[in-house]
Amino acid sequence: MITCSNPQAQYLAHQAAIDAAMRRVLESGQLIQGPAVKAFERDFAAYIGVSHAVGVASGTDALVIALRALGIGAGDEVITTAHTAVATVAAIELAGATPVFADIEPRYFTLDPRAVERAITPRTKALVPVHIYGQGADLDAFSALATRHGLRLIEDCAQAHGALHAGRRLGSVGDVGCFSCYPTKNLGALGDGGVLVTNDAELAARCRRLREYGWNETRDAVEPGLNSRLDELQAAVLGVKLAALDADNGRRQAHAREYDRRLETSSFTPPEVRAGASHVYHLYVVRARERERVLGHLREHGIAAGVHYPVPVHLQTAYRGRIAGSSALPETERAAREVLSLPMYPELPATAVDAVCNALLGAGI
Repeated sequence: MITCSNPQAQYLAHQAAIDAAMRRVLESGQLIQGPAVKAFERDFAAYIGVSHAVGVASGTDALVIALRALGIGAGDEVITTAHTAVATVAAIELAGATPVFADIEPRYFTLDPRAVERAITPRTKALVPVHIYGQGADLDAFSALATRHGLRLIEDCAQAHGALHAGRRLGSVGDVGCFSCYPTKNLGALGDGGVLVTNDAELAARCRRLREYGWNETRDAVEPGLNSRLDELQAAVLGVKLAALDADNGRRQAHAREYDRRLETSSFTPPEVRAGASHVYHLYVVRARERERVLGHLREHGIAAGVHYPVPVHLQTAYRGRIAGSSALPETERAAREVLSLPMYPELPATAVDAVCNALLGAGI
């Protein structure tokens, strides 16, 4: 079976270095908030091109802590997309704020700045564009919107580790960038993990307090906080994988070029790359007519494609009918009917890419 993603293959590709890094942690006896976390935070900040990185327990927590650190909570509205993992929206509500939806750009599947501007009200305090599938939202437009309306800009970078916008790493443009390190991500741990980045020293200090009960240096809880620490073992794994991230992203991009070439004249619409940006292909997502028929055809050929995402957040049970903007998302709903994620990970063999293309082209659609 050719799978859509394969975290085990990623581990095996770096097994010796990962095992050695984990052994060092285990032998040190320091499993929480030790040197591996500090080293990863330092190296990840340098990689993104910012002054500060704060390791946390998940990408969801990164968003929650970022919102709380920026003073966003009860009575505040935060505009985001319904074409995302539900974690983005859950984080806004966990911070006590109110999510508001705006539609996406059909060419890139990212939040549409024009739709966002129409959704801004006096209660809007922040924008959370999601850098979906491996490339960025229109950060020039969102930065201008944030400046014009006095809003905070939080980048959801969970699917775009290493991607560029106008020569800058995603996560370095807004007030804060939030990353998930879930095992299937471009920079994935061997369990849950996350990290947020910023150039604001005061904001970083508050995020560090919030991730650990609101403690200051003397362990006095100066404000209510969370228990959301990135543990030493996961930080050690992430440190190993960070050193290989650009090379692994390059392999994803090579697979994407082959998919592009093979599917160029087919009925499947390949992903479009935004001008002045790079795409790191966390997912390679095409639009497909008769998607369910295509999925069935691929399964018959031993190929497990995916759908990201089949049900937009505003139509899921917990959110249906209660989030502002839900009635004006035609492009979001069209994408949910058409998107199809092809197998994509660095270790994917070229023969597998060829098999996927052959199956798609033989689907008769």
